[in-house]
Amino acid sequence: MNREKRQTIFQRLKDANPHPTTELEHKSPFELLIAVILSAQATDKGVNLATRGLFARADTPQKMLDLGLEGLMEQVKTIGLYKTKSKNIIETCKRLVALHGGEVPKTREELEALPGVGRKTANVILNTAFHVPVIAVDTHIFRVANRTGIASGKNVLEVERALMKAVPKEFLQDAHHWLILHGRYVCKARKPACPSCILHDLCEFKGKTI
Repeated sequence: MNREKRQTIFQRLKDANPHPTTELEHKSPFELLIAVILSAQATDKGVNLATRGLFARADTPQKMLDLGLEGLMEQVKTIGLYKTKSKNIIETCKRLVALHGGEVPKTREELEALPGVGRKTANVILNTAFHVPVIAVDTHIFRVANRTGIASGKNVLEVERALMKAVPKEFLQDAHHWLILHGRYVCKARKPACPSCILHDLCEFKGKTI
């Protein structure tokens, strides 16, 4: 895919949604971090239902520690893998209090050192909470990037690196959200909504639906 086509793709996505953001409900970098940890293999809707009650009781690392592991699990038991995620959250909160003054760190290295936080989660925090122009490649972005021809790769890291080179700089900050939303609601895995897609004429996917 050439540069001009990519430019047009992201301009259309911007025109359709000038100020995209995550669908995970949060009021602080800490709440976003917890929500993203909980969102692995879960829907944003399901996470939001659980965190509304959770954040009303524990919206800081110390309050989360005061709630305790059992209290946390009770709040998020509707989410898949909640026991493992809860243990990671408690350990992360311990590190945030002990090493970072209760604040979420702003570097990839410090974020990835937190239990339950990998490269994708770190990128989400950097992009959404701290406005760093990085792209967190999830299953939606991986699919959309490869399917459309915007950027190809055999794994998420390859796609991330390809996107960082392919996306025009003026769109890098919001590209993460545009691609996730496009994959979630339009360029779906099983049956993409090609006829109603605003990128239909630019997409290089050979298996477009009618």
